[in-house]
Amino acid sequence: MYKYIRKAWKNPKETYVRELMWDRVPKWRRQKAIQRIEKPTRLDRARSLGYKAKKGFIIVRTRVRRGSMRKSRFKGGRRPKRMGVRKITTKKSLKRIAEERVARKYPNLEVLNSYWVWEDGKYKYYEIILVDPHHPNIKNDPNINWIREKQHRGRAFRGLTSEGKKNRGLRNKGKGAEKVR
Repeated sequence: MYKYIRKAWKNPKETYVRELMWDRVPKWRRQKAIQRIEKPTRLDRARSLGYKAKKGFIIVRTRVRRGSMRKSRFKGGRRPKRMGVRKITTKKSLKRIAEERVARKYPNLEVLNSYWVWEDGKYKYYEIILVDPHHPNIKNDPNINWIREKQHRGRAFRGLTSEGKKNRGLRNKGKGAEKVR
């Protein structure tokens, strides 16, 4: 089953996913920016990133405004080239910003991972997998109870999630780094 879901999400504009999202996204726009949901939209992706359908795991959908930073124009005299209003981009990706916002909203939970769901002209939508480190199911599960340890507190803010490591340049081994002899 997961194989077919994954195949459909590979090219969402050309499969049944497009019609599905055509109905869902207008409803999502009317919801809050950070919305807790019952089940993941992309079950295959959530499962591959560590989600399990049991208590202690929470899925949250969030939207982030697309594009670069919005900076206000200077009042003082500068030539347009030196105003620094356009073409200023953030160092963090939108996905990482989404993870951090959700982590602020749910301070007692830890961000496990996240994945892209949809995007339109104004927003990008992500689903973030959160884990409750104090829940008995998480304490007793040997595959996920590592998240209870002290060094994993605030993973999203310290760039310890998958997206955080990617932004910090830790994903590509050897690329861009010269060997020291």
